[in-house]
Amino acid sequence: MKAYREKLHLSQHDLADKVGVRRETIVRLEKGQYNPSLKLAVDIARVFDTPVEDVFVFQKDSGEELKGEHL
Repeated sequence: MKAYREKLHLSQHDLADKVGVRRETIVRLEKGQYNPSLKLAVDIARVFDTPVEDVFVFQKDSGEELKGEHL
């Protein structure tokens, strides 16, 4: 996600403003410490003008729930 953000010359604050979250949320996403909601993942992908699957990888964990992880 960070690479997409930097490619568009966006700061973490800029991206946060565009998707309606706090900068700390973007920091945590980039560090892999937070799994976004589907809405947030789609909103971020739209800012980057790329499919959500290119920004986030969704994997099944041991509890069989889908887990989004940043690239």
